[in-house]
Amino acid sequence: MRLVIARCSVDYEGRLNAHLPLATRLLMVKADGSVLVHSDGGSYKPLNWMSPPCAMAETDPEDHEVAEGVEAVWVVQHAKSEDRLRVRLHEVLHDSAHELGVDPGLVKDGVEAHLQKLLAEHIHTLGEGFTLVRREYMTAIGPVDILCKDAAGASVAVEIKRRGDIDGVEQLTRYLELMNRDPHLGPVTGIFAAQEIKPQARTLATDRGIRCVTLDYDALKGIDDVGSRLF
Repeated sequence: MRLVIARCSVDYEGRLNAHLPLATRLLMVKADGSVLVHSDGGSYKPLNWMSPPCAMAETDPEDHEVAEGVEAVWVVQHAKSEDRLRVRLHEVLHDSAHELGVDPGLVKDGVEAHLQKLLAEHIHTLGEGFTLVRREYMTAIGPVDILCKDAAGASVAVEIKRRGDIDGVEQLTRYLELMNRDPHLGPVTGIFAAQEIKPQARTLATDRGIRCVTLDYDALKGIDDVGSRLF
């Protein structure tokens, strides 16, 4: 990745035209060919950019640009359209290149797979006497996140979401309809578990006899010791 901090102006030409007047900005040239123009604000969003496939060429400024103080010009041309980014560099304050290597990708904490694993390890969170049968119990239309038994030995299907909405309740309803046709399982009740459950989803679940459980991710991980809280 190449990082350049420069006083520059930027023009985008193509499906739309846009102009950034002269100012100090960060220019990023990535290994995939993309070029991004950032300011010192606006969070993560670039002010302008060109996505790959594209090619960048550094050229000498034209005579009128030299008269305006332009030292160099970047022309970034998209390979599949007429879109073009033209960056006029008036003063380069920093120019460096860094080899970042292959990125392993984002590993999310608190996704549904993590919640499922933690809840299976702490199945008593659902109630005293609950026991795990298995994770990813397969049905004809897909796997139920957790199949467990309650204190009375009855089967319970658990659907887990980070944010529980109506679609999740509908999904669990379909699983329950199928599972209750199996004489070896039925009767099967349902639990809809999520870190956050929307009011409409909770209302629909209650109407269908499905119990709702709000999951505390930190407590499941053992980070938040609920028993030691003062309030």
